[in-house]
Formats: sequence, structure tokens, C-alpha cells
Amino acid sequence: MSTLNEVLQSIRPESDFTQSTDFLEDGLLDSFDMVALVAGLDKIYGISIDGLDIVPENFRNAEAITALLTKYGVPR
Repeated sequence: MSTLNEVLQSIRPESDFTQSTDFLEDGLLDSFDMVALVAGLDKIYGISIDGLDIVPENFRNAEAITALLTKYGVPR
């Protein structure tokens, strides 16, 4: 999912998300970054991620984010 990688790199261009299995634990994303990521994903995919889904578990890694996007109808 290159678009996800592009959004992540736009938020933290200095970070290598491909080398992490837990973006939060590794310090690649913080709560402010999560808000920016949600806004970017909402805009790109034309979705509206519910506030109840904006929890750390859904943003730990690319797989978790992809699963969240799938929940909102974004094809894998």
C-alpha cells in the first residue's frame, strides 16, 4: 500500500517505517502524528474514521492501519 507509506513519510520524512513493527513503541508516531495520519487518510480515501477507532492499537504498524482502512471499505 504505497499511499499509506507516502502519507507516513509526509508526516515523518526522517523515519523509516519499513523497519518497524510498532510505530508507537519505536517513537515513529506520537498522538499528534496519529491525528495528522487520520486526516490524511480521510482525505485521500474519502472516508471518515470514527473517533472510537482512533486508538493506538489501530496505528501500531502498517498491517494494523491497513486493517482499519479495510474496515472503512478501502480495498487492500
